[in-house]
Amino acid sequence: MRVLVTNDDGVESPGIHVLAAGLRDVGYEVLVVAPNRDCSGIGAAIGLVHADQHLDAAEVVLPGCEGVPAFALDGPPGMCVCAARLGAFGDPPAIVVSGVNPGCNTGRAILHSGTVGAALTAQSFGASALAVSVDVSDPWRFDTAVDVAIEVLPMLLDAPARSVLNLNVPARDRADIGGVRWARLAAFGAVRAAVAEAPDGRLQFELRATGVVPPPDSDQGLVNAGFASLTTLVGVAEAWPSETLADDVVQANVVPGSAVESVHSVPDASAPRSLHRPLHAAKTPENTP
Repeated sequence: MRVLVTNDDGVESPGIHVLAAGLRDVGYEVLVVAPNRDCSGIGAAIGLVHADQHLDAAEVVLPGCEGVPAFALDGPPGMCVCAARLGAFGDPPAIVVSGVNPGCNTGRAILHSGTVGAALTAQSFGASALAVSVDVSDPWRFDTAVDVAIEVLPMLLDAPARSVLNLNVPARDRADIGGVRWARLAAFGAVRAAVAEAPDGRLQFELRATGVVPPPDSDQGLVNAGFASLTTLVGVAEAWPSETLADDVVQANVVPGSAVESVHSVPDASAPRSLHRPLHAAKTPENTP
């Protein structure tokens, strides 16, 4: 199976090298297409592209990734996925794996993550995807994150088309991780953006610790407790009222946060939290295409 590996930190980031080599070593056909620079915090943007404009793509050799075709693209991770899925680098990859990001992508702020944005772009272009991040440490534990990603990836292959999983891994030896658990999004990750005072009057941002204790079943709470967290994500989906209305009826109130398709739902909090074949992957007459 052909797997596209990308990231938001750029093709020179060591996290993507470890990920590409690990997937290659277990038998996946790996293609790397990643930004030629750091594109962190860019979400699912594809950049400003005009019909008469071209994008530079240079073939590169990644350390430890012998035999893996790799390209540095002059564009954000969303564009890397878009181009690969449109056949710019050969047969379109069936699966996208984004990462390994240095630092967790947890909480609702993943909206702005280029690592997660690449995965959600894959969903929009008809592919399933896995976003992989690892907690902060010195040295970085990219090796552990890749080991867990390889364990989780078969679940994604069995899931319905266009499924997206967000994986966050503690910075520990694999043997010291408590396991993989389904997780809800925390309100915040480990840090949040804040406006800082700048002496020259310009706007300046900094990252500060939230000081919030995350719920134990949230992605950040589970990572703090030594578990790898796994969350099913949906990028763009309609919100519909619970009752059926006539085609020409516009209801008086909007429908914030209406339930999405059941095949993309996360198991209920009362369900077993250990890693198993996703409930959303179970084929039933109701969700079988």
